[in-house]
Amino acid sequence: MPRHAATVCFSSPLGLLEVESAQAGVTRVRLGALGKPREVGDGGALELARKAKAEILGYLAGKLRQFSVPVVLDGTPFQREVWAKLKSVPYGRTKTYGEIASELGNPRAARAVGVACRDNPVPILVPCHRIVTGSGSQGGFAGGAKMKAALLSLEQGDGS
Repeated sequence: MPRHAATVCFSSPLGLLEVESAQAGVTRVRLGALGKPREVGDGGALELARKAKAEILGYLAGKLRQFSVPVVLDGTPFQREVWAKLKSVPYGRTKTYGEIASELGNPRAARAVGVACRDNPVPILVPCHRIVTGSGSQGGFAGGAKMKAALLSLEQGDGS
């Protein structure tokens, strides 16, 4: 994972969130961060972290549907393939772990897709919350079931 050069921790409707970034893009989004709101770093990395904060807050306010801030995704080739597929799931829609696995040419890899979703370093920006189980239940999420439900509800226009 590229080393981050800036951190912005901020309050949101989901609680405290923390964005880490390098010069090339956002490297991590921490849900349910600990500590207090703060900014650390400078230069282009700090500007990217601030932009990510603004975009995430705009998204949570229902004013932004697509992110433009660059992300740096460092993982295995399979993880990077899964994360690329997650980015293609439209706002307000869901897909199953099995559908993603099938799209990747390996329909038996639904559990591996779930693990890649769990390991997504930039949740919200790469929308792993849009991936649900084959039975239609939510499945897991790094921020917890309540946060995943809130994100899905926001996108489906049911409020947040």
